[in-house]
Amino acid sequence: MLINADFSVPVLVSYASGAWQPSPMAGVERLMLDRIGGEKARATSIVRYAPESRFSEHRHDEGEEFLVLEGVFSDASGSFPSGAYVRNPPGSAHAPWSEPGCTIFVKLRQFDPHDLSRVVVQTDRVAWNRTTDIPCLKLHEYGSERIDLLDLADNARLATDAADGGAEFLVLTGSVQVNGQRLGPWSWVRLPPGSDTELLALEPSRLYRKRGHLQSAAKTE
Repeated sequence: MLINADFSVPVLVSYASGAWQPSPMAGVERLMLDRIGGEKARATSIVRYAPESRFSEHRHDEGEEFLVLEGVFSDASGSFPSGAYVRNPPGSAHAPWSEPGCTIFVKLRQFDPHDLSRVVVQTDRVAWNRTTDIPCLKLHEYGSERIDLLDLADNARLATDAADGGAEFLVLTGSVQVNGQRLGPWSWVRLPPGSDTELLALEPSRLYRKRGHLQSAAKTE
């Protein structure tokens, strides 16, 4: 399966117009943002669990990164409420579930093979850096890869740096304009290496941003 598998072009996916697909497990659905492969795939998705649904045990051969957007996501290591950011390193495994139901943003098989740290950040319980023009919260950094949250004021502009090796954004709250398109909460943007695209906040907005990781994907897709 190939979905938005050309990493040399910009991709904008509005959450409101997304098509949900069933997973192999009852009560778990996926909005596929990009994907290379079948059930074991290099993938970026929004996944929602119905109340009291669960997924069978599976292994993360090349790592898993997720951000809980709403509800509570659980596995044997604990329960993760809205705002929790988790990285499960290559070789890890779990059998997740959700009692109240939840929605998560998840990226699979996109780790540097040497990045073996497990990371858990409760983003509503840690201090942000508010000394910069755009307040930010660093979630993880390894090699060229950098992941953070950003708070954009109304009418704030965010330029992408061509030297970053590509960037991804998920709108968490508010709305932004990219290439003339308005994108609301849970909409996703992927900009290729070398892009100089600008994001404009149409209201106070919070974004997930990941940079420096798409150069290798563009070479191997």
